[in-house]
Amino acid sequence: MTLEILTADSLAPLRHGFFTRKGGASSGVFHGLNCGQGSSDQSSVVTINRARVAEAMEVPPENLITVHQVHSPEVAIVDGPIKERPKVDAMVTATPGVALAVLTADCQPVLFADAENGVIGAAHAGWRGALDGVLEATIDAMEGLGAKREAIRAVIGPSISQRAYEVGPEFLDDFMAEDPENHRFFANGEGDRYLFDLPAFGLHRMRQAGVGAAEWTRHCTYSDAERFFSYRRATHAGEADYGRLISAIRL
Repeated sequence: MTLEILTADSLAPLRHGFFTRKGGASSGVFHGLNCGQGSSDQSSVVTINRARVAEAMEVPPENLITVHQVHSPEVAIVDGPIKERPKVDAMVTATPGVALAVLTADCQPVLFADAENGVIGAAHAGWRGALDGVLEATIDAMEGLGAKREAIRAVIGPSISQRAYEVGPEFLDDFMAEDPENHRFFANGEGDRYLFDLPAFGLHRMRQAGVGAAEWTRHCTYSDAERFFSYRRATHAGEADYGRLISAIRL
């Protein structure tokens, strides 16, 4: 089966893609293109999957760069292959031939590009990272490499949608403490539960930061098991582990 790669016109002409789970070598609960080195999938199979992604991105496997994601606002500047993955949740580069990639399974994968000035970025933005400023930090780091904020295009890939993201009142409290206006990203759910709109929150933060354009591909990871891995769906199903989707961009 061939890979399925979602793209965005706003990131053209740069090579990029939000890869679905189709076209991978993994089996069982990881069936498809699981690229998570931290999963309990066979490491040799994950290596095969990542090699397929690297080939699609037209880079050698060692130039498909991922990091040790920890739900932080930290950003790494990358200029080539790395020996030890830093504990950060975003990367930026101005080096051609390096593909920046993030892994997700409900959180937001965000790809950034200022094609005119030759700077790109990639961020893993779950609720914690987004609230703590990982998206703004990525934009700042891109500026440090020569990007112009108003020239940056940002695209959020497949993420959990509001209708599938039920949270408790303490979750809402964290967002209200940061800014009372954040209530706009919550809808009432059953009982004391709320439904949180993660992509809308991400778009808001990036637009407030002054990027030239920001959009979401409008794919829900939870709702489409054939195409996407989902941490929350796997948890609800009582599965022991879950696959990780990969999203990548290169100059």
